[in-house]
Amino acid sequence: MTTVIYPGTFDPITNGHVDIIQRSAVLFSKVIVAVAKSPSKQPLFNLEQRVELARLSVAHLENVEVIGFEDLLANVVKEKQIHAIIRGVRTTMDFEYELQLAHLNRLLTNGVESLFLPPAEQWSYISSTLVRDIYLHQGDVSQLVPTAVLQALEKRNK
Repeated sequence: MTTVIYPGTFDPITNGHVDIIQRSAVLFSKVIVAVAKSPSKQPLFNLEQRVELARLSVAHLENVEVIGFEDLLANVVKEKQIHAIIRGVRTTMDFEYELQLAHLNRLLTNGVESLFLPPAEQWSYISSTLVRDIYLHQGDVSQLVPTAVLQALEKRNK
């Protein structure tokens, strides 16, 4: 059984994230979506809300588990006996940053590799940051996020 982890802040989880998760779920026996607390990023949703939104967004995938974490990713990787770390990369800037993290994570986990997946073309321009900016400026994000996220955003406005 090959278990991989897809970590991120997921604030909020987007259709691009779900695409990476779905594609990973086809390739690997088990995918753990690990939602980071990341208080320094001042998230729109708290950790518990982001975990629940991720769970609702991937509920159709039987081999996907969603967890929240506050620890160093390397510690979670060791604890869960992860075989690889999945990272989505959209641009060369993403790749350069992710490459640094991959080297650090390999060192801190005694060799666990990072696998980079490009997004599907229709999601290549989406990021949580852009979705938050559009939302905070009263723009329409309905095509960019799963239904559960859209409902949670609409609820925030009431």
